[in-house]
Amino acid sequence: MRFFQLLLSFAVLALAVQLAPSAHAEAPTKDLLDLKTIDTAKRASPQYGADDQVSATVSNDAAAPGVVITIKPGKAGYPGLNLKPAEQKAWDLSAFGHVEARVVNTGSKAALFAVRIDNAGNWHNNPWNTEQTYLKPGERATIKVIFGHQYNHKPGYALNPKAVVNILMFTGKADNAISFRVESLVAGGSAGEKPPVDPASIRTKPANGMMLGTGVNIDGETQIEAKGTKVSVVDQSVQIVFPAAKGEQMMTIKPPAGRWDLRDATEVRVKVKNEGESPVTPSVQLASNTGPTGLVTAATPLAAGAEQEITVSFIPTVAGKGVSVTNPGFYSAQPGTGTNFTSDTVGAVKISAKHEGETTLLVESIVADAPAAQIPDWLGKRPPVDGNWVRTFDDEFNGRTIDGTKWNIYGPNFWDQASHWSKDNVIVGDGVVKLRYDKKTGYHNDDPKEKRTGHAAGFLETYGKWVQRYGYFEARMKLPTAPGLWPAFWMMADRGVKAGSLWVRQDTGNGGMEFDIMEHLTRWGPYRYNIALHWDGYQKDHKSVGSDKIYIQPDKDGFITCGLLWIPGAAIYYADGREVFRWESPRVSNVQSYMMLTLPIGGWDNNSLDDKQLPADFVIDYVRVWQRKDLASSVDGYQPATKPDAK
Repeated sequence: MRFFQLLLSFAVLALAVQLAPSAHAEAPTKDLLDLKTIDTAKRASPQYGADDQVSATVSNDAAAPGVVITIKPGKAGYPGLNLKPAEQKAWDLSAFGHVEARVVNTGSKAALFAVRIDNAGNWHNNPWNTEQTYLKPGERATIKVIFGHQYNHKPGYALNPKAVVNILMFTGKADNAISFRVESLVAGGSAGEKPPVDPASIRTKPANGMMLGTGVNIDGETQIEAKGTKVSVVDQSVQIVFPAAKGEQMMTIKPPAGRWDLRDATEVRVKVKNEGESPVTPSVQLASNTGPTGLVTAATPLAAGAEQEITVSFIPTVAGKGVSVTNPGFYSAQPGTGTNFTSDTVGAVKISAKHEGETTLLVESIVADAPAAQIPDWLGKRPPVDGNWVRTFDDEFNGRTIDGTKWNIYGPNFWDQASHWSKDNVIVGDGVVKLRYDKKTGYHNDDPKEKRTGHAAGFLETYGKWVQRYGYFEARMKLPTAPGLWPAFWMMADRGVKAGSLWVRQDTGNGGMEFDIMEHLTRWGPYRYNIALHWDGYQKDHKSVGSDKIYIQPDKDGFITCGLLWIPGAAIYYADGREVFRWESPRVSNVQSYMMLTLPIGGWDNNSLDDKQLPADFVIDYVRVWQRKDLASSVDGYQPATKPDAK
């Protein structure tokens, strides 16, 4: 969790740039920067905290006009130059659709250059739009910030172009001298301008999950690709003729445009009929931007005239197994384990067959669905493996208030920096606790001395109250669906009061580790989440292993049950009692840890928050922990009170 928030602060991988020179739009433009003079007394000033690093001068080279921004090495995280209107308090750019900067890297090192367009308002709400790129020495680029969009022209803050109070041109933390020459800064385009649509970015959600069949018209020319087969559209089905000849024989059905978005499904069912005279064994596989599902082959040949439904689950047949990690970086599963399939970028359904002689297969329907999971009887009653286990922590949330001997409802917010924790957003009743995310102004931790933000969330942790080293940790949860949210069930090391400050107690080095048992970004849809282990800090030595493609089927009530089996040398993750990932290494944590249930916004692959879909609830039915008797130690259990009980 903490690492991915840090990753967000380095969003420099997002590109919104036309590297080749481009002419301004034919529509009228408005110059925002005087290339003959730069008024550093009134209009231009260094970004806050970078006064001794940033300077601006007019180029004295007639062949290379512009304003030169020079940035010295220093401590500022994002040093740059603020530019304000000449006379009025704000620019009225409502007649335009974007601001465009033409810039050259005049330094000797590759560097980030970014342009940010600001409205007035609380900086915690990020009232601006930003685009950025990296430039090599001597490289020129045109950067366009389309109002209401940012970071590669994705939807962003709803900027009011009639009240632009500042334009910031900046870079990242400067370890070397950096300089840019800004050749132009203009407002252009038409009001209400939208970014060009990349055809591959289009997402189609099939109505009622129906990708082929009744009510779905297929365009044979654009949606069907045949390899070694003859394919024809018959009513609203597809007929495939497999010739007697050998070689690759396949039929591929594609979406009408872009990709299918199947986030609301956990499987695809393909119904086929053998219209030939001899048996045929069909196979089906789904392709996505990041990788395919497994190939699913019918268990037995399909007799002439018979029908069969083949189910392709997004859940892989082989659980993920983490690779050996010795160097800093991010590592996923070993080849052949887990999955790289992403359900929101499905580009094709591929159908092949084993057969003797010529045969014909009719594809009658293709349907995406999310059936309820078949939950094993033992789930929630014991760990998933044998052993002499004792339950050591259990909260069923059956009362009306949070148990303050177990949980804190207040604590730091290291993640989105835009939400405050409030007791009013931890709601206990009907046998569950709801962590509610809502648009509500208030102070962090309900303390007027702390930061004030415009969104509130619930928060639970056992820090300073309960820890355990090793064991099985499990929670039954229902995920929110509003966009932009980041619910998680996770653990951090806690070495106790005697270790010193929070940072020492929670250090993920020296044997410590962060365990992400269930970390979800609502953009992914309710059936996919992330698991991970992080260790050796969050800077240059940071190491991580895990998977952000864990698929799960909720139970009949819409809940998922996620668990971690933590034993010496191994961390094994479970979804509804099914093993989904394991990492075996001597580096697995040996430091007692505490539990957290959190609901900030953001994450590394999320969409924007939509206040209209709030409030939204992260619902927890129970949290249960077991300890194997032979692994129990004196560090386990309830701790001396070091923080006020939950209020």
